[in-house]
Amino acid sequence: MPVYLAVDLGAESGRVVRGTFDGERLTVDEAHRFANRPMALPDGLHWDVSTLFAELSAGLAAAVSGTAERAASAGIDAWGNDFALLGADDGLVCDPWHYRDRRTDGVTARVLARVGAAELYRTTGTPLLPINTATQLVAMEGSPLLDEADRFAMLPDLFAFWLTGEHVTDHTIASTSQLMDVTARTWSLGVIERLGVPARLFKGDVAPPGTPIGPIGAAGAAGAALAGVPVIAVAGHDTASAVAAIPAAAPFGYVSSGTWSLVGLELPEPVLTDEARAAGFSNEAGVAGTVRFLRNGIGLWLLQRCRAAWQRAAPASYGELTAAAARAPGFRALFDPDDPTFLWDGDMPARIAEACRAGAQPVPADPGAMVRSILDSLACKYRWTLERAEALSGRTAQVVHIVGGGAANAVLCQLTADVTGRPVLAGPVEATAVGNLLVQAWAAGELGSLPDLRAVVRRSMPPRLFEPCPDRDEAESAYGRFLALVESCDTN
Repeated sequence: MPVYLAVDLGAESGRVVRGTFDGERLTVDEAHRFANRPMALPDGLHWDVSTLFAELSAGLAAAVSGTAERAASAGIDAWGNDFALLGADDGLVCDPWHYRDRRTDGVTARVLARVGAAELYRTTGTPLLPINTATQLVAMEGSPLLDEADRFAMLPDLFAFWLTGEHVTDHTIASTSQLMDVTARTWSLGVIERLGVPARLFKGDVAPPGTPIGPIGAAGAAGAALAGVPVIAVAGHDTASAVAAIPAAAPFGYVSSGTWSLVGLELPEPVLTDEARAAGFSNEAGVAGTVRFLRNGIGLWLLQRCRAAWQRAAPASYGELTAAAARAPGFRALFDPDDPTFLWDGDMPARIAEACRAGAQPVPADPGAMVRSILDSLACKYRWTLERAEALSGRTAQVVHIVGGGAANAVLCQLTADVTGRPVLAGPVEATAVGNLLVQAWAAGELGSLPDLRAVVRRSMPPRLFEPCPDRDEAESAYGRFLALVESCDTN
């Protein structure tokens, strides 16, 4: 049976997963998991890509250790926006910056002065955000590092290059950069040049998911075990891989729930209206020519940073915190989880408390109440986002699929069903790795279409169903309060 290897890199951790496909079902085993710890250096916050590469290489070797089966291929996905700059010798110019580094403060105004918001959106399908690749590159203007750079690589491309010696960028990861023409699916050199970004960095064009990159070289831990195994440009953006693995059989909305909450619809073509731009929706490239029409929201980052703040005084697992939230009264303290104040690291419990006070909500009194406030507010924002996606696109979702880490949080899933009034189908939790693996199977000819891929997911890992509670009066009342809060913030 074919064996595929997926490298899935997230903002908190990475993993290498082994998938065995028998033609009907996919069996998934985690071979290696490792932490992803950013580095605070004198010039800002960076990713430790050398350590990440060493870990993923060791994981790829571990995935085939002790077995006579040879891997059919490997693929890499990661988060969007961040990138590496390589010199003429293909060496790193510097460690890639972290999207949460504050060097982009105020830079979006410079982007808008060079390419108007409406034109930028009509071309790239991406609203203006400080974390965007485009904004990060404009922030480097005048830096000798930018002068030294000869090539641009999104993070999945960097690691694939280090494995194979070949450079390929796929549509899905390029579409997060605000530098790709979302309709033509090519680099938008017009936008790039008007932003003052050196066009020489963008060598070669972007490729569809499933494109072969090249064989793994003989060097290093991965090479010793996997030399000659092809690397495939899968859906390199982790959300694109996750959405590809949604086990959908009916028109659906989705929540890819992890550090971020990516909420939206899958469409056949982008929505590039001024209304969509004003509402903050992105049009990102998906598998098989699809478009992920979504809004990027702050997600379980809120819970992650609260837990980190509490760990010294009252250490608790995520499961324990969620159980405490389930016991806490619901819908007491609501806030907009996408308030920009939550984007940056810091004392998250204090920030949430201040947001509750500002919205005339009771301040959660203990960790259980705080986590319940986070989950209630996320569920309300999911409904808010889905309803706007439907209104802007003219399409309706019959069900909501939650994939990623949030799919394991039964409280969040049930709250989403109750607040949206729609069935919620939760899972797979490891949707990103599953999508990565199955795009490789598709590239190998084992699957013929995106619906075939999703049918494999339904057979292999059926989702868990959460039905809305019969009496939704409390949820409807809470959502009305949430709407008033959000609208009040929009007008202030």
